[in-house]
Amino acid sequence: MSDASDTPGVPEPPPEPEAPEAEPGSRIGIDSWVAEADQRRARGRGPLGLAAWGWESAPDSTKLLAFVAIAASLPFWLLKSEGDLFNFGLFTLIFVGLGLGLQVVVGLAGLLDLGYVAFYGIGAYAYALLSSGYYGHHWPAEATLPIAMGAAVIPAAILGFAARRLLGDYLAIVTLFFAQAFLVFTNVTNPTLFGKGITGGANGIPNLDPLTFFGYKLTSTKQLYFFTLGTVVVVAAAIYLANQSRIGRAWRASREDPLAAEVMSIPVNRLKILAFIFGSAVAGLLGAIYAAVSTAAVSTNFNIGVLIILYAIVILGGFGSIAGVFVGAIVINVSFEFLEPQTDYPSFKRWLFYGLIIFVIARLKPWYRAAVILAGTVGFGFAVHAVVAAMAGHAWTTGKPISGAGWLTHWVVIPRLNHGNFDNFLYIGLVLAVMLVASLKGWWRTIALAPTLYLTALVWENVLVTSPGVTALILFGVMLIVLMAIRPQGLLGTSRVEIV
Repeated sequence: MSDASDTPGVPEPPPEPEAPEAEPGSRIGIDSWVAEADQRRARGRGPLGLAAWGWESAPDSTKLLAFVAIAASLPFWLLKSEGDLFNFGLFTLIFVGLGLGLQVVVGLAGLLDLGYVAFYGIGAYAYALLSSGYYGHHWPAEATLPIAMGAAVIPAAILGFAARRLLGDYLAIVTLFFAQAFLVFTNVTNPTLFGKGITGGANGIPNLDPLTFFGYKLTSTKQLYFFTLGTVVVVAAAIYLANQSRIGRAWRASREDPLAAEVMSIPVNRLKILAFIFGSAVAGLLGAIYAAVSTAAVSTNFNIGVLIILYAIVILGGFGSIAGVFVGAIVINVSFEFLEPQTDYPSFKRWLFYGLIIFVIARLKPWYRAAVILAGTVGFGFAVHAVVAAMAGHAWTTGKPISGAGWLTHWVVIPRLNHGNFDNFLYIGLVLAVMLVASLKGWWRTIALAPTLYLTALVWENVLVTSPGVTALILFGVMLIVLMAIRPQGLLGTSRVEIV
């Protein structure tokens, strides 16, 4: 027998490899989402947090009823019942209805339709031809409105069938051509029928009949408002039910990946045509209502500018969000009305503008960052005002603000006279500053926000208040670009899974 010492011993276990360092904010074996629940609850406290929680947890029917309750009371508490209701209420509802129809095509089905505004115009012209003295036809609205919807649906079905295999930019080009062809047809071509141009040319078709249902005429602004409100509610409910059905799920599937949807036996091409038909029917209906409200059908009311506003409404509210259309239409239409060159509410416009800036600053977290930005904006303004007055003279700083508030003359640089391209340089600088702030992070963004906010005040006092039309459209475009960069799904849209 061999000695016991010759028996090999048990080898020592190898040293365990060092565990890799965990990434910040994550630990092995712990769900970060669950671990951070208390932090999310803390962020959700307060009035705004409770409001957001209540909005997300409320049923869709409750949200719609809340909107109806507020909108139905609007005619009774506006300062100037008829004029304000016409500008702020009635046209907002028309934009909401048009945005809902576009949401079906773009937000649910994912089709880049740039010819949507043409169906809006077709509905208006159909009502004008059948309910006016142009051809001597005075049909009631219960007959004209369905015909207007059908008149918009027929070309939409043809266009959808012809472009059923197109996607993205190619579909956009075809539909944009259709919109331009509609404008040329109504404004220039104007073929003769029964001795008259069928569209009235550049002058359009004036003196349309009011909406008449079984002998009852809707003539006042309140009557038209309540009828449009009811129409929008019915359209919203129909789109909501369609979105919750199998067709809605198929639309969303084809929007996310049409090839995968086709492989899963979803009829993508037929769904495209159906989306075109659904959206065009809503556009034709709202076009007929708009023609009755404005008592005329003119081709300039159905141009690319209107299409841009409708897309801005959908983008601002969020693709695929029905509630987002309501929010986007209210924000954009009300903002445009206050930016109009009118003197009815100069102080209200001023407080709305500067109040919005203060609200944006107050939303920043933590609180000391907001305090730094607010103090920096105020101090930067006084410093710039003093430097300009000392170097360029008082002619550059003694102008009177159009929006009122004499105290602004000591803070905002407003030239007394026209100084060349000063307004253009301000505007271009603001666009560049906004794009720069959107690309920065952390304290660099905080530092850049102060001069950007002051530059915004300069543009407001020197450009927006004096010439709000085109400038407001471009500024809304910049706002939408920044929104899409920060929150691609819009204000109320649902975020999607993306590959980073």
